[in-house]
Amino acid sequence: MDDPQWLSWVRQLQAIAQTGLTYAKDVYDIERYQALRRLAAEMAAAGAGLPDAARILDLFSRDKGYATPKVDVRAAVFQDERILLVKEHEDGLWTLPGGWADIGDSPSQAAVREVKEESGYDVRATKIAAVYDRNLHGHPPIPFHAYKLYFLCDLIGGEAKLSHETDAVEFFAENEIPPLSLTRVTPALIAHLFEHHRHPEWPTSFD
Repeated sequence: MDDPQWLSWVRQLQAIAQTGLTYAKDVYDIERYQALRRLAAEMAAAGAGLPDAARILDLFSRDKGYATPKVDVRAAVFQDERILLVKEHEDGLWTLPGGWADIGDSPSQAAVREVKEESGYDVRATKIAAVYDRNLHGHPPIPFHAYKLYFLCDLIGGEAKLSHETDAVEFFAENEIPPLSLTRVTPALIAHLFEHHRHPEWPTSFD
């Protein structure tokens, strides 16, 4: 699905405002960028059908510094031709272990840590299978621009264990994939990762 045009405009306006507020020194410039951020929040609220823009404005205001895409890191862990999925507490749907990369982690470290925290398993990242622009791969829209990094990982230890974010941990065959949390992962991406698993010689997919 394509993101609506209004959301693309919102992201661009928010990025201009955030970067402007990072570097602006003149009080009038600061006021202009703050007004631009409020306008972006109001556009987002109107586009999403929300009653007011306060929550979105607060979300935008938490981002500091030069505006860049966020980075979401996901791990594909296979065992006996089955892929590891976790059931998200937030929406009751299934996804690959992962989440936003933390400051201080390398991308592969983030993937390994997320698997441990969300599933209880110990893994080793062996290949980056895909680097994707989230906007181009069928996810529902979100306020921010994001890149998604998908790692293939070997299972090396641990055992299934729930966390405050997950309600279940299971391995699934390709023809048994449960309902997915589409904001995090799509059926097409799961299928593509199975193909990468079967063809380790494939190069990294991107964009």
